[in-house]
Amino acid sequence: MKILWQEMNQKIEKQKSLTDNIIMEMTKERYKNRFAKITAYETGGTVVCFAMVLVVLFNFNKLDTWYLAASGIFAIVFLIGLPILVLRSLYQIRNLNIGMGNFKEVLNQYAKQQANLLRLQRFGIYFNVIFLFVSLLLAGKIMNNKDLLLEGTPWLWMIPAGLFLYFFSRWGYGHYVRITKSAEDILKEIEN
Repeated sequence: MKILWQEMNQKIEKQKSLTDNIIMEMTKERYKNRFAKITAYETGGTVVCFAMVLVVLFNFNKLDTWYLAASGIFAIVFLIGLPILVLRSLYQIRNLNIGMGNFKEVLNQYAKQQANLLRLQRFGIYFNVIFLFVSLLLAGKIMNNKDLLLEGTPWLWMIPAGLFLYFFSRWGYGHYVRITKSAEDILKEIEN
């Protein structure tokens, strides 16, 4: 009877271990899936940004004043730098090694990655508004060969456009906050 009891305990322990492994794998998958949609959007946005960089580079010779050239350089750096930093941050947070190390270490790593991702998004909010003005200067010169600063083009409509972009960016930032909070909740489920 003792031998049968030990065999049954071993089978139960084996099933418990297998169940724990399955639950951990499902949790890892749920965690990664939280970032899948936003990663796809960011990847598409990166492709658009790189296309815009090519347009600016191929037409850089049209930027004949110091402020247009500075605007072109700002646009190139912004359109390459921010998407790469955001995608890298998303990759790091998405591929956090959940199963290894103790839970406190995993949460600390997650908190650092989350703070980095949200910092980049806040940075983007304010620089998007600046980029709006820069991109209009560049578009006027590249597409119509007009220097909008010298043409006396009314800039009054730029204020509502800038405000719209600011609030739209804040709305997108709210999605990042919700996604990272949801992922954090999944991680906290592991502890229980």
